[in-house]
Amino acid sequence: MKTVSYFRRVVPLVLAVLLLAAFAGPKLKKTAVGKNITIGVPESFAALPDDGIAAKYPSPRKPLAVFSNPSGRIDLSVQQKPTTFSNRDYALLLKIYKASIQNLYSKVQFLREDIQTINKRDFVVLEFVSTVTDNRRGGNLAPIRKYQLVQYAIERDQLYVFTFDAPAEEQAQWQPTAQAVMQSIVLK
Repeated sequence: MKTVSYFRRVVPLVLAVLLLAAFAGPKLKKTAVGKNITIGVPESFAALPDDGIAAKYPSPRKPLAVFSNPSGRIDLSVQQKPTTFSNRDYALLLKIYKASIQNLYSKVQFLREDIQTINKRDFVVLEFVSTVTDNRRGGNLAPIRKYQLVQYAIERDQLYVFTFDAPAEEQAQWQPTAQAVMQSIVLK
């Protein structure tokens, strides 16, 4: 009889612990990016070296940092560039960046477009699934679909852009991680 009583007390506790573990957020490691930025990077991600960044993100202004998962299909990037806007212009920036994103892709489904305070800092937040289709005459490439979560912040005369992107078919798997990463940003 004692065994049955013990079993009835222990099983619910074990189930509760397993349930909490299942809903625990992704494991992030606090990582410094530049002098005034820290961000939680998924533990399995690795920083790309400069030549890897140049190959994956060819641009005159390379990102401050890019982190990728082991397969290289999922990226987290941090960029910095000069701006004439101030942090009082976020409502305008939201409209500008939303329109810019809509012009970049064949189709965009916005999941979220907002100005959000994270760690005492306002960010313009755009979360969306983008599609690029092959519109060339005779083109027969399959559309490329991506899930992206992008956050923008202004500090003095600099615009910071934080981007998490993954293939759209992996959105369900990576969306909680992307959201946790973006919630971890500290910009001093």
